[in-house]
Amino acid sequence: MTVSRWLVPPPLQPGDAVRVVAPSGPFEARLVFRGLGWLSERYEVRFDRGLFASTGYLAGTDERRREEFARALVEPGISAILCARGGYGASRFAHDLDWSSLRSAPRWLVGFSDVTALHLEANALGVASIHGPNVTALGRGDAVTRDGLVQVLEHPARLRTYEGLESLALGRARGPLFGGNLTLVHACATAGRLRVPNEAVLFLEDVTERPYRIDRMLTTLRAGGYFERVSSFVFGEFTGCEPGGDGVSVRDVVREVLGPLGKPIAWGLTSGHGIVNEPLVFGADAALESTHEGASVRLSLA
Repeated sequence: MTVSRWLVPPPLQPGDAVRVVAPSGPFEARLVFRGLGWLSERYEVRFDRGLFASTGYLAGTDERRREEFARALVEPGISAILCARGGYGASRFAHDLDWSSLRSAPRWLVGFSDVTALHLEANALGVASIHGPNVTALGRGDAVTRDGLVQVLEHPARLRTYEGLESLALGRARGPLFGGNLTLVHACATAGRLRVPNEAVLFLEDVTERPYRIDRMLTTLRAGGYFERVSSFVFGEFTGCEPGGDGVSVRDVVREVLGPLGKPIAWGLTSGHGIVNEPLVFGADAALESTHEGASVRLSLA
């Protein structure tokens, strides 16, 4: 995929309207109410009561979730769409939406984990989005998480540098930041919905996947040619992905599967399912430097 110019939604200001949706799994209502309350102290928060629906492992029926998100894409006057929770479910309709309005009336899409399926559709149009905390995380009251999201929403063009990462393969690279949850990236590839930008700095994270499963996903993505356009790799948190009895770690897998590609690899960006979930702007110009002394990533929208 070639994007000549990424479209960056306008930064938010206090008082702007945001829409909260539940495109994936159900959630603890108490946490979302707290998140909504905190958001309403700074923004005009809009949501429908259907947000709290629950149908098995989904936040209501496919029709409810699809229609709620489709309306959010075209709703006049909103500056951001924030997702209540990840889990599973966005893949059931993400491919079937009309995303064209996002370029004519851009607004920030915010979330992570299962929301990756939605990020990939927005990014395929060249519209920047924010890989960041869901509303349930905002409801937990962590001041660092809350402030981090506000800073990115209101100052997305600010230069951000992430130092102290581990170098798994040396080199320098530059390109648009892209990616998300590895399991969703892999699933979207099987559906033909993974369109990798040229020279992408590919960010990946995951949770509760054994290293051999990480191996399977990385290996099949590589075999499918999806890494040919990638300039480099940045790995975030792999929470609960400990080695099995064989002792093989996710780091070992990454070195073995991706090392032969000869592209720089950085490990340890605190974004994903860990305690700290640094908000990242997909579509930002990312400069990765991986040396013997360590690795760093610099994000800019300049």
